[in-house]
Amino acid sequence: QVQLVESGGGLVQPGGSLTLSCAASGFTFGSAMMRWYRQTAGKERELVALISNTSGNTHYAVAVKGRFTISRDNDKNTVYLQMNSLKSEDTAIYYCNAAGFGAWGQGTQVTVSS
Repeated sequence: QVQLVESGGGLVQPGGSLTLSCAASGFTFGSAMMRWYRQTAGKERELVALISNTSGNTHYAVAVKGRFTISRDNDKNTVYLQMNSLKSEDTAIYYCNAAGFGAWGQGTQVTVSS
């Protein structure tokens, strides 16, 4: 059974930083492309960043490129999202996902506000 548990969200001021974590289990983590998504009320879930399984290649949405960094630790079955220079428009619930699996965690709320 695939399980994804996101953590690390919170309230931060504009310009601040947060690091999100996603602990995964129930599948071969090292073989899976991992992705971070975010969603705000009334909008569709959007892809924020992804990281490939073996090469570590990454891809970012235009809105976060240069500010967010996705990384993974295959020994800990965990994927991270380092978020810097946060803006109010980054406010959302953030979810991680393993490509090829339909499971979603509960998400973690990120609120950027002064």
